[in-house]
Amino acid sequence: MEEIEIPTEHLHETIHEKAEEALKGKEGGWNMYVAISTALIAVFAAISGLMAGHHSNEALIQQVKASDQWAYYQAKGIKAEIKSINKNDPQDKESYERYKREQETIKEKAESFEKESEGHLAHHVLLARSVTLFQIAIAISAIAILTKRKSLWYGSLFVASIGTIFFVLGFI
Repeated sequence: MEEIEIPTEHLHETIHEKAEEALKGKEGGWNMYVAISTALIAVFAAISGLMAGHHSNEALIQQVKASDQWAYYQAKGIKAEIKSINKNDPQDKESYERYKREQETIKEKAESFEKESEGHLAHHVLLARSVTLFQIAIAISAIAILTKRKSLWYGSLFVASIGTIFFVLGFI
């Protein structure tokens, strides 16, 4: 079977010439700025997405730990109630009081895990908002390039700057 030859020797030269023409022209420089800014926005969107996912996972893990502690708290409560049936026995009374003390420690730990979960969830929400704003900014940049409207590009930079605020707040 015969191979089909595609003449590519002039392709590299043509691409190079067209790139130089675009850079020399006023519009070409603007296109380059839009492309670079869009690439940077995409990087921030990717980082935000990864961090939002991380905080979502951490919130879930902390909530599972809190649930485990609440189950343990209930088990201690059941044991205490069983021991309270026979409070006349000094050993049962001592066990009852020990279970009640242990319940307080378990309760504090469960509440601590819940608070950590809520904190991670708050970071997740902020970072998810930044991802959304960055994606909107990328879409507006694409429309700006297609329509050759600088005002849309400036609008995309404005939306990206709001996304950056949420991005920073998500790390604080």
